[in-house]
Formats: sequence, structure tokens, C-alpha cells
Amino acid sequence: MSPAFVFVSFFFLVLIGAPIAIALGLTGAVSTWFSGIPMVLIPTRFFSSLDNFSLLAAPFYIFAGELMNRGGITETLITAAAKVTRAIRGGAAYANILASVFFAGISGTAIADTAALGKIFINGMPKQGYSREFSAAVTVASSMIGPIIPPSVIMIVYASVAQVSIIKLFVAGIVPGLLLGLACAVVVFITGVTKGLPKGEIKVVEKTGGKLAFESLLVFSIPLFIVFGTLSGAFTATEAGGVACVYAMLLGTFLLKTLNGRSIFDALKHSMRTTSVLYLVIAGASVLSYTLTVTGAIGEIRGLTSFFANDPTTFLLFILGVLLIAGFFLEPGVQVLLLAPIFLPISRALGIDEMQFAMVFLLSGTISLITPPVGICLFVAAQIGQIPIGRMFIAVLPFLVAQIIAIGLLIFWPSLSTFLPNLVE
Repeated sequence: MSPAFVFVSFFFLVLIGAPIAIALGLTGAVSTWFSGIPMVLIPTRFFSSLDNFSLLAAPFYIFAGELMNRGGITETLITAAAKVTRAIRGGAAYANILASVFFAGISGTAIADTAALGKIFINGMPKQGYSREFSAAVTVASSMIGPIIPPSVIMIVYASVAQVSIIKLFVAGIVPGLLLGLACAVVVFITGVTKGLPKGEIKVVEKTGGKLAFESLLVFSIPLFIVFGTLSGAFTATEAGGVACVYAMLLGTFLLKTLNGRSIFDALKHSMRTTSVLYLVIAGASVLSYTLTVTGAIGEIRGLTSFFANDPTTFLLFILGVLLIAGFFLEPGVQVLLLAPIFLPISRALGIDEMQFAMVFLLSGTISLITPPVGICLFVAAQIGQIPIGRMFIAVLPFLVAQIIAIGLLIFWPSLSTFLPNLVE
């Protein structure tokens, strides 16, 4: 079975509107049928792919993020960020980026970041003199920090595919995540110098300094609790997800008093739907990946990269280019499930550090969230701000270029990705 037939079949199903999970699984099943492989292997592979202890962490972190989103934590984070940046020209834009950094330690996903922060910043920043397009662009670009700074759902999926430590991935994501935030801040700074941006503080909720500091400290303690609790050996990364759920529930119910039985139940329902979709995609991608492996298609694809021998930097630049192109069609989770198993063996053969490859791969894949036609975050922000998608993408372009440059820094300076995780060993 040729790789061309497999990928053409997959993209055809996507173009006619088939859900990604169905397109993945059906392509794998059809390819298996035409290759003469026993079809009984399809359901076996489908269910065995989910029998992975690392994946158990995903629903915990998704549920914890839902609890915190519904517990009024978003307003606390934005208010804290706005207080820090209010005296700076372009303060609301910087607050947007800083809030995304804070929120990344809560949600673990870019879409949640765009949806939660976008409702406030995309509608609030124009009242201070920012264009609606620029307000949405800052929100979308900074939301890319969400899947990189721990905890991160996409890192859990990557860990299950690459068989690497979740906690090392979490720690490795701290510097690259901050680097993405810095890239966005540079664009805001240049825009402020060339076009002028207003000063001022975006208004969310009125809280006294002492109350805001106390609530912010409680919120910021959640990601720190997860990372340091895992590093100390008190619990595994998967167990940390369960602990985070209990912690978030107690925090929202008894201390912040923003959660009740109804909101907890709604968070549980939404988390179950999100987890079900994620697991269906994982299972469908596993079927397709298995078919590509047993039919020899992956071997043919890997043969195309043989000229990167002894040149890891060029190989990583190649990965960046491939994922930027793939991002026009595939969302990050599918890229991890389909492409990581293809390129990981080459990366290891070239001696590239596991964490450097992971960060370059994940950041490059995350860019797909802001590039059409698949860019989910781009469409979410455009819908919130009622902005045509073409104008939305033009506004995002400077941030996109800055973030690609940031990924380039990770390629040429491996220590940006490897320094912190090496301390964990």
C-alpha cells in the first residue's frame, strides 16, 4: 500500500466533512483491507492503543481545567496581569500575553485560552483604542503558550507516543513557553513604537490589592503544586492530575466560593465529551499508524530523510517546515499521533536530545492552531470579535513570524529545551 494512496484517502474524507477520528480510523481500515491484512486486527489495535497509563492523566487535567475555568479564575488572572502592566504603553496587549502565560498553567490547551481570554480582551481592548483585529491577534498568538507551559494535554499524548517522561516534558516546556510569550511581546513593542498603542488597564472585576494577591497566590499554586509535587516524588504525573481536580474543586467551592454542584456537574460533562473526542482520535490514528507500519509505508517515508545523516540542525528545520505545511490540514494532536512515530527514530539516530525534538515538534505543530483552514483558535477569535477570517489572519501574521523565529532559536540553541529537564535527572 503506497503512502500516497493512504494520505489521499485520508484527506478526501476530511474534505468531504468526515470527523477527524472517523477519517483516521476508516482510512486505516480500508488500507488494511486492500493490503490483505486480517481485519480482526483493527478493533484489537483500536482498543489496545488506549490501554496506556500515561493517557489516564489527560481526563484529570481536562477536568481540572474545566473546574478552574468555571470557578472565576480567569477573571482573577486577567485582573492580576492588568495590574502589572497598566503603566506601560500597550499595557492591555501585554496583559493579554501575561494572562495567557498565567492561564497556560491552568488550562493546558490553546482553545480554552482563546475562548476564555478572548471574551474579555477581544471585546475589551477596542474600548481602549486598540483595533479589533489587533486585539484578536494578540489573543490568538499568545494562546499558543497554553499547550506548552505545564500542565499540557498535548504533552501527555506525546509522552504516550514517544514513551518519554511526562514530568520531563512538563519541565522542558517552561522556557519554550516563555519564549513564545516573549516573541509576542516583541511584536507588541514594535507595534507600539511604529504605530503607537494606548496606555491603560483593562477592567474586569474590582478587587482590593490584598484580596487579589491572596486569590492569585492560590491560583498560581496549582501548577506549582503539580510540578513540584511530581518532582519531589510525592505522586506521579497521572496522580497529580487527580490531585489537581480535588484541589481545584476545594479551592473553587470553599475558598473562592465560585463553584457549586451544578457547575461541577457541567464541568464533568464537558470534560467527558472532550476526553471522548480525544480518545477517539488517538484510537483512529493508532489504527492508521499501525497500517502504515505493517504495509511498509512508513519505511518509504523515512527513506526520504536519509540525506539528513549527521546533520541534526537541518533535520529539525525540515521538521519545522513539514509541520508548518501539515498544519494547514492537521491539528496538533493528529500530527503527534501520525508524524511523531515516523520522525522519532530518525531523531534518535541523529543523536538529537529527546526534549529538544519534543519541543520543536510540539511548538511547530501548535502553529497549526492559528493557520487556516484548520486553525481552530483563529476561527474562535474571529467568531468572538466578528472579524472576517482573512483580516484576522493578516493581523496574526507578524506574531506567526515571531513565533517561527522563536522555534528557530530552540533549534540552534538546544539548551533552551534541555537545561531544565536535565536538572530533573
